[in-house]
Amino acid sequence: MLTLILGGARSGKSRLAERLAAKARHVVYVATAQAGHDPEMAARIERHRAGRPAAWRTIEEPLALADAVERAASDADAILVDCLTIWLSNLFYEQRDGTGQQVEDAVRGELRRIAATERRCHVILVSNELGCGTVPEPAVTRAFRDAQGFLNQWAAEAADEVILTVAGLPLYLKTTPSAKGTP
Repeated sequence: MLTLILGGARSGKSRLAERLAAKARHVVYVATAQAGHDPEMAARIERHRAGRPAAWRTIEEPLALADAVERAASDADAILVDCLTIWLSNLFYEQRDGTGQQVEDAVRGELRRIAATERRCHVILVSNELGCGTVPEPAVTRAFRDAQGFLNQWAAEAADEVILTVAGLPLYLKTTPSAKGTP
């Protein structure tokens, strides 16, 4: 099963994803963030690490997301990817001299591979919903916001279940009978 959890900053999306993943026996957490030279981000990453159950295996992968998910699927009942937005930011930076089309092609390819993996275990993707705000001034920020919107649409299309979190509350946007545990 493939679940996509969307929400704004501090909406409760990661907490919900962790609760869903905790239902599985063998969980792999795929983390996409990199601290770089940012002490505040390093502290955030450390808080996330410290808050995960010790039994969960962590893979830190900023770019090759599908590779990480495919590797994790061999011994996981659930794979939690947190988060697609940071991953997209990493791709944008990595391909900063390229075109937006190159980033879109990379995103589509990675999502296709992840969707194929999900048949073996429950994959939970966490992503930010950025489309509810104003149109940003800088062109690169608009391009990122647009790419994030497309990424979320493509992931939602592939997903069995899509949940929007607002103020810590889940709103089920898409569900299948198997996602709810009914025949």
